[in-house]
Amino acid sequence: MRCLSSSRVFLCSTLLSLAVGSAVDVNMLVILPKENSYLFSITRVRPAIDYAIQNLVQSPFNFSVKYVDSECGNMALFHLVDICLVQKPDVIVGPVCDYASAPVARLASYWKIPMVSAGALASGFAHKKPEYSHLTRVSPAYSKMGEMFLAMFRRYRWKRVALVFEDDLQERNCYFTVGGVDHAFKQDDIPIYSTVISEDMDEVEIGHKVEELKENVRIVIMCASSQNIRKVMLEAHRQGMTKGDYVFFNIELFNSSTFGNGSWKQGDAFDSVAKQAYRSLQTVTLLRTAKQKFYKFAADMKNRSRQQLNYKDDNVNMFVEGFHDAVLLYTKALQEVLNQGYSKTDGERIVHQMWNTTFEGIAGQVSIDANGDRYGDYSVIGMTDPEAGTHEVIADYYGMNGSFEVRPSVRRLWASGVPPSDESCCGFPKDHASTCKSCGIGESAVTGIVVGSLLGCALLLAFYLFRKKYRITIERRVQLLEADTGKIHLIVQHHCTGSVISAKMIKHDSVCIIEASSDLTDN
Repeated sequence: MRCLSSSRVFLCSTLLSLAVGSAVDVNMLVILPKENSYLFSITRVRPAIDYAIQNLVQSPFNFSVKYVDSECGNMALFHLVDICLVQKPDVIVGPVCDYASAPVARLASYWKIPMVSAGALASGFAHKKPEYSHLTRVSPAYSKMGEMFLAMFRRYRWKRVALVFEDDLQERNCYFTVGGVDHAFKQDDIPIYSTVISEDMDEVEIGHKVEELKENVRIVIMCASSQNIRKVMLEAHRQGMTKGDYVFFNIELFNSSTFGNGSWKQGDAFDSVAKQAYRSLQTVTLLRTAKQKFYKFAADMKNRSRQQLNYKDDNVNMFVEGFHDAVLLYTKALQEVLNQGYSKTDGERIVHQMWNTTFEGIAGQVSIDANGDRYGDYSVIGMTDPEAGTHEVIADYYGMNGSFEVRPSVRRLWASGVPPSDESCCGFPKDHASTCKSCGIGESAVTGIVVGSLLGCALLLAFYLFRKKYRITIERRVQLLEADTGKIHLIVQHHCTGSVISAKMIKHDSVCIIEASSDLTDN
């Protein structure tokens, strides 16, 4: 084999090395927190990365993986600098936390190192140039969920919304989530009412929050813990907001039951009430898969967590899936770049090879857009059997084509059978100077309608009786006139002496008319 140009030297050497069975060394730096309270801790994610590397089919790469603690803060940047002083990694995997991801992404762009993350989900990371030019996100950003809600609002012609969320002021997951939704709604100039809830709020405080929702909107989107979601729904039920006039959406963030998962059953005295309230609650999750390889992957993750790391975790969340797919995406792009004759150090080419592509991930098809962000595919789960309180997927959203599709087998989509209107029949207090306390017909209005109806019926009855009596009187008079025709003739002759008068009765429409013809001569 003859290499005709220097740009093809690496390709030739790569092909020759593969022919004799040698592998390409790849240094991977994984930056994640060690603290297991995070859904994306090293303990949780490491088995997924190992699984992906071990299951690469005929891989020509020899991965050397180093894990460092990001602490979800500035330590992520400090560790990266320390490592790069010795040897720059070929690829950076992570971080997740937005405050840790931002400085790492800036430095990766400066050093032209590909950075692949299942995090960095805030809307600001969508502006890739110049700071985040080497960042690829393999989990849907918060703004992608906003696009899903926007498609739903356009479908049902909803024009106003409330965003209810927790804000822990540290990771601020829900804050950034509703920020992405807020960003999407601004495209259509949709008015947004926002309010914050917290775990330490009592029933009275939650009641005030729900009352404010009732007075301002009909469509509510929530991002909070399962406990807080349940508190809001119980209070909404007490205030009569779960009969179909209102609809609540709950974001099951990261496909983790840590955040509201739509489960009403908690084994307490409020279960029966919660079941009724949750008829008006729909839960938004990432599109769920039923593929056999995903179940195998999930089972393997649980076993590895228990056996290798002595950590028991029953959930395979979005981050575990995402970092598995991050390895697949980078490996795919690296192989394609090497096949084109370039080096593993050509970070910019590798990055753009990962963009605008589609591949098969562990939970299904993964599509990355031209900006290096994954399209968001979501499912909406609702209560389809109110008696049993069971839920199922009722609709899906496909981010690549922006379509929101209701599943044809679904019989019960809305609590009242029809999509709720987001308009109050008498307006909302925020829109009017006077407060409308009830959007139904008021008590005085009902009384007025009833009294008016009774008076109307009485008048109609009186008119009917009067008309009937009048007709009977007319008919009797006609009969008397017909019987006395002869008498009428004589009376006429008596008053008209010397004249010849003939009188005859003409019956016209039940009215007797005397038509007289006379042959009178002037005196």
